[in-house]
Amino acid sequence: MILEIAQIDVKAGMEDAFEAGVRKAAPVFKRAKGCNSLTLQRSAEKPSRYRLFVQWETLENHTVDFRGSEDFKEWRACVAHCFDGTPEVEHVREVVKAF
Repeated sequence: MILEIAQIDVKAGMEDAFEAGVRKAAPVFKRAKGCNSLTLQRSAEKPSRYRLFVQWETLENHTVDFRGSEDFKEWRACVAHCFDGTPEVEHVREVVKAF
């Protein structure tokens, strides 16, 4: 499993529109090849900063299959107008789970 973590800064005053856009785009991720879950979390200290967590079966399911699809364009159409800068994305793999 691969966990995509995207840090997304949103233009001030666009937080509600961004959250609505993520809700609208959820079916796009649900039908994406290898996508198992999507969670959006908002920073307590910086309310215009979000982290999007998407669990993929493989790295390629995100970087090749999803990003190369029409669904990726649909996702961006739902949320990109809210972005304040380019999202920072990284992929991680669980190596230790204590409890």
